[in-house]
Amino acid sequence: MSHQWVYSFGASLNEGGTGMRNLLGGKGANLAEMAGIGLPVPPGFTITTEVCTAYYENGRTYPAELEAQVEAGLKRIEDATGMVFGDNHKPLLVSVRSGARVSMPGMMDTVLNLGLNDATVEGLAAASGDARFAWDSYRRFIQMYGSVVLNVDHHRFEEIIESVKLDTGAIEDTQLSAQDWHRVVHGYKEMVAEETGRPFPQAPHEQLWGAIGAVFGSWMNPRANTYRRLNDIPATWGTAVNVQAMVFGNMGEDCATGVCFTRDPSTGENIFYGEYLINAQGEDVVAGIRTPQPMAQLKAKPNEVSMEIAMPKAYAELVAVREKLEKHYTDMQDIEFTVQQNKLYMLQTRNGKRTAAASLKIAVDMAEEGLIDRTEAVRRVNPGALDQLLHPTLDPKAPRKLLSKGLPASPGAASGVVVFNSDEAETRAAKGEAVILVRIETSPEDIHGMHAARGILTTRGGMTSHAAVVARGMGRPCVAGAGGVQVDYHAQALAAGGHIIRGGETITLDGATGEIFIGHVAMIEPQLSGDFATLMSWADGVRRLKVRANAETPLDADTARRFGAEGIGLCRTEHMFFDPARIGAVRQMIMSETEGGRRDALSKLLPFQREDFAELFRIMAGLPVTIRLLDPPLHEFLPHKDEEMAEVAVSLGADLATMQRRAADLAEANPMLGHRGCRLGITYPEIYAMQSRAIFEAAIIVAKETGKPVVPEIMIPLVGIKRELDITRAQVIQIAEEVFAEAGSRVDYMVGTMIELPRAALTADKIADAADFFSFGTNDLTQTVFGLSRDDAGKFLPYYVDHDILPKDPFVSIDVEGVGALIAIAAEKGRSVKPDLKLGICGEHGGDPASIQFCESIGLDYVSCSPYRVPVARLAAAQAALAVFGIDRTA
Repeated sequence: MSHQWVYSFGASLNEGGTGMRNLLGGKGANLAEMAGIGLPVPPGFTITTEVCTAYYENGRTYPAELEAQVEAGLKRIEDATGMVFGDNHKPLLVSVRSGARVSMPGMMDTVLNLGLNDATVEGLAAASGDARFAWDSYRRFIQMYGSVVLNVDHHRFEEIIESVKLDTGAIEDTQLSAQDWHRVVHGYKEMVAEETGRPFPQAPHEQLWGAIGAVFGSWMNPRANTYRRLNDIPATWGTAVNVQAMVFGNMGEDCATGVCFTRDPSTGENIFYGEYLINAQGEDVVAGIRTPQPMAQLKAKPNEVSMEIAMPKAYAELVAVREKLEKHYTDMQDIEFTVQQNKLYMLQTRNGKRTAAASLKIAVDMAEEGLIDRTEAVRRVNPGALDQLLHPTLDPKAPRKLLSKGLPASPGAASGVVVFNSDEAETRAAKGEAVILVRIETSPEDIHGMHAARGILTTRGGMTSHAAVVARGMGRPCVAGAGGVQVDYHAQALAAGGHIIRGGETITLDGATGEIFIGHVAMIEPQLSGDFATLMSWADGVRRLKVRANAETPLDADTARRFGAEGIGLCRTEHMFFDPARIGAVRQMIMSETEGGRRDALSKLLPFQREDFAELFRIMAGLPVTIRLLDPPLHEFLPHKDEEMAEVAVSLGADLATMQRRAADLAEANPMLGHRGCRLGITYPEIYAMQSRAIFEAAIIVAKETGKPVVPEIMIPLVGIKRELDITRAQVIQIAEEVFAEAGSRVDYMVGTMIELPRAALTADKIADAADFFSFGTNDLTQTVFGLSRDDAGKFLPYYVDHDILPKDPFVSIDVEGVGALIAIAAEKGRSVKPDLKLGICGEHGGDPASIQFCESIGLDYVSCSPYRVPVARLAAAQAALAVFGIDRTA
C-alpha cells in the first residue's frame, strides 16, 4: 500500500484539519480547516513534513511516490479552477510556501506566480485583459524565484528596477507601465543568466520542483537554524510545502492584499487590526517596500484611506471572517488575505504572535468573555515572555529630545549605541554593550542582530513588516517605518530633524509611541497590576511549587516581594562583602595568618552582617529566608595591586613582602574546587561563628520589633561528606544557644545544606540525617557533573547546542538526564530518611520554565530564582502543575 505524502484542500476535496498540524504544518492544517468551515480558500495541496524528514535522511532525495502524488494534486487544482498548469492560453499559476508546525515568520522561503514564462505571460495578459498586471506578475516571479531558488542576490534585481524607474521618472512601482515591466523582465533574465550561467527556467514543472526543493532547503538555512535555536524548535520537525492556486491582489484598483489580526497584537485590545495595500501582492505588505494603509477607519491618520472606506464589501466580509475564526480557534488569529476583483480569498490563519502585554490581555479577556476558561488562560501565556513586562519603561517626567517618530511596532523602551548591521550588533552585545540596531528595513538575515539588540529601528515597513513581527515575538522594542530618518550605511550615520547621529552614539526608542530620542532617557519600573495581577492570581491558584527569590540586598528583596516572591531561597553572604566599606576587613580576615587576626577582622564585619540580615528579615516579614554561609572563591577577594596589599599590611601590622608571600600561599590553581564553602568554615570556624551570631542576633531584634516570628534557614555550602555537616551544624547550634542565652529570647531556625556536589547527591540519605532541608545548587552541580567551568564553557557550549551535541545550554535549562537524575536520586534518598525534608533549588534554573516543570515532576517544594524571574517562575509553576498533575483549582 502506497504512503500518502500529499494532502489536498479546498474546492471539493479537503483531506486535512487543525488536528494534523504535525503532519501538514500549521499553514497546511489551517488552510484545510478554513476550507472545511466554509471560508473562501483557493484550492491547493500540502506536501507533508514527513517528506522534509525523508529528504534530509536520504541525501536530499524525495520518496519515489511523491512525483505522481504532486501531479495528482495539481490536476485537482486544475479541475477546480478551470485552468491548466503550463497552458499558454489559460495558465494556472501557483504559490509555493513553507509551513512548519509552529510559526516561523520570515524564516523560510516563498515563491509566488509560479508557472509564468515567456509564453504563459502572454496568456495571462490576454485572459486578464491587463498586460501591465501580467508583466508585473512575471517580474515578481523571476525576482522571487531568482532569489529563493537560484540564489541570486536580491539587490541585483532592485538595481534593475531602480534603473528603469530613473529612466521613466517613476517614483512608485505602481507608476510603471506594461512596457516598463517588459524591460525589467528582459533585464532580469539577462542578469540571471549572467549570474547562474544558464537561462532562467521556462518549463513550469522544472520551476515547481525547483521551488519545492528550495522550501525544503530553507529549513536548514542559517536564519531558520538561528530562529529554531532561539525558540527551542527541533530541526527534526521539518517543514511542509503548500502549493496553492494563485489569486491576485495586483490585478487593478478592485484588488488588494493584506495582513490583519483579530485583536491588536501589541496591546491585546479587542479591535480589528491590520494593514492592506490596493493593487499589490502579499510580499509588498510584509516586506516593507510600500507603506500599507490601516484596515479600520478608527486607526487611520490624515491622508490614509482605510479598507473599511475603500473596499466596504470586502471589509464587511473580513469582519465576519474575523468573528468566525476567533470563535472557531478560541485564540487571536493572524490572517493573510487577498481581494481579487472585489472577491475575498483567505490565504492563511494562525494563532497570532503577540507581545507579552497583549498575550496577558487576550488571555484574561477571552476567559472573561467565556471563549476559554481560566485554566486555559494560564496555559496560554508563555512564562518566558513575561520578562518583557518586568523591566523599566520611559519615565514620563524625564527630559528628552525628540529626534523623529515612526510606527509603534513593538512596545517597551530601550537605550543603546547605534549600530547599522547585525554582525556588529551581535559583536558589541557580546561585550556587554547595549545596542540599537538601525536598518532601512530588516530581512530574515538580520535575526541574530535583532536578538542581540536592545531595540530595533527601521525607516521602512509597517506594523506587520518583518521587523515588527519578529521584534514583538522576541520582546524587543521596535520603531518601524520612521520615514523621517535617513540612514547612510556607507557613512555609518543616520540623519533626522537636522541632527546627525553616528554609529556608537546613543539613542532611545519608545516602542509604545514610536518616538526616537537623542541620548539616554531615564526609565521607571513597570506597574504590575490589571491583567498581570489577574493572571498571576489565577496562576497562584493552580501552582503547588512555592517561588522564592535569590536576594542579598534590600533592593533585590524589595523587588522580589513586589513580584510575589514567597521568601528568599538563597542569600549569598559573600556578595555582601564587596562593599567598599567592608572589603578591607574581608581581606584582613583572609590574609591574616592567626586566629586572633581573623577574629579582629570579623569583629569589624559583625555589625554590617547583623544589619544586612535584619533588613532582609524586615522586608520578608515572616517569610522564610535561607542564608548561605560564606562560600567565597578566595581569588575574588584577594588583593592584587600593591596599594591594596599595603592597606591590608597596615591593618595587620605586617610588611608588604609578607602580604605578597601570603597572597602567593593562598593562590589556588582551581579556586572553584578549592578552599571554599564548608571547607573554609571547618578550617576557620570563627568565620561561620560570626555569621551565625549575626543571623541570630538579627532574628531576635526583628522578632522583638515586629512581634512576629522570624525563622532563619541557615545553609551550609559545598557539603560532600556527612561529617562536614555534622561539624558545621554543631557550630551553628552552639552559637545559637550562646545568643539566646545573652538575649534572654529564642527563635526557631533550621540548618540545612546545599546539594551541589555529585557525592552529596549520591549519599543524600546519610547527609539528610543532619539536615533540616536540602537546596540544590544547580549552578555548581552542573559544573561538577559535566566537569566544566561555566566561566569558560561559553567558548564552546554554543557550538554544542548549534550542532545538536546538547539540546540546550545546561546552565540555562537543567540537564535532566545527568544533573536532573542526581537531583531525583538525592530527593528520593533524603526523603527516605526524613519524609518531610524540605527540598528546593536555588540555581539560575529556578527561573527556567522547562527546569521548573522538572522540579514539579519530582516533587520539590520550591524554586528560587532572580527577583525579575519570580513572575516567570510563578506562571511556569502553574503550567507545570497542570502539565504534570492536571491540577485545576481555578474553577
